[in-house]
Amino acid sequence: MRFYNSDSKPFCVHGVFKENGKYRRIPENVANSVSDEVLFLHTNTAGGRIRFRTNSKRVAIIAKMDGIGKMPHFALSGSAGFDMYVDDRYAGSFIPPFDIATEYESCLELDSEQMKNITINFPLYSNLNELYIGIDEGATLQSPVPYRHTKPIVYYGSSITQGGCASRPGNSYESILSRLFDCDYVNLGFSGSAKAEDEMIHYISGLDMSVFVYDYDHNAPSIEHLKNTHEKMFKAIRNKNPNLPIIIMSRPKYDLDGQEQERLVIIRTTYENAVSEGDKNVYFISGRQLMSKALDNGTVDKVHPNDFGFYSMADALGNVLKTILDSTVIIGISYLR
Repeated sequence: MRFYNSDSKPFCVHGVFKENGKYRRIPENVANSVSDEVLFLHTNTAGGRIRFRTNSKRVAIIAKMDGIGKMPHFALSGSAGFDMYVDDRYAGSFIPPFDIATEYESCLELDSEQMKNITINFPLYSNLNELYIGIDEGATLQSPVPYRHTKPIVYYGSSITQGGCASRPGNSYESILSRLFDCDYVNLGFSGSAKAEDEMIHYISGLDMSVFVYDYDHNAPSIEHLKNTHEKMFKAIRNKNPNLPIIIMSRPKYDLDGQEQERLVIIRTTYENAVSEGDKNVYFISGRQLMSKALDNGTVDKVHPNDFGFYSMADALGNVLKTILDSTVIIGISYLR
């Protein structure tokens, strides 16, 4: 096999970028200005992808990593593994050994020597420093077919947004929707650390995005904090992006206790105030809607979705994105890919 550095052409890397020897989701100086926790998490490669075309019958990776995410409730194949899609169909996972420390290699066999579009999704809760892609010696390597929607959707939120606890990266709800709508995206989920800080609001407001989706209810440390920041974040992003579709979501949970109901009222009030002021590009999805397909079977710990929970979230969010991005997309069966 012949190996190529992921930073070279014709590979296209999405959702992350290289800075000071690491893949990152936001610039290091921005992360440092937000909080120590966001600085720690911004090098987790949630939402990162590499795309290319090849006729190789084998695809391999050599991944050099640090900060390996190992948790008792989270499959290592999701927190530290890669998975691969061929023409948007799941083709297998590059699963790390359980004793992984800093690097590993893995190879997948494919069915044909036809040219195909390859997407490899990066780990959700680990850091990637270097990646090498291997294909058969003599095989063709080309640039990928571009996304139909090249301007990315930006997602901001908690550990759920980051992808906890999908069994593999391609099962996060953002990844499901990316395949369904053929759209690029950026994952700004920061586990336990999404608190709508002024620095984060300023950074997101300046991004060039097709849609903004946010839900940081779980990470707001108090009802008062949520009340003081939720509508503030909406207005700041709306002021900088007057025509941007913004989707407001509450925590993905079907049954709420008293405090959670209070939080829901705050979040919904942001939406209702925007509508009453004539905003035509704001949408609201409740946590009950997000988990309506999965109900009690959708989490690993009554908080973090499993694959079924992420499927349910993608279904609810997909019905809204359908009106924004592509009304021809068939919701439902497409998620089985």
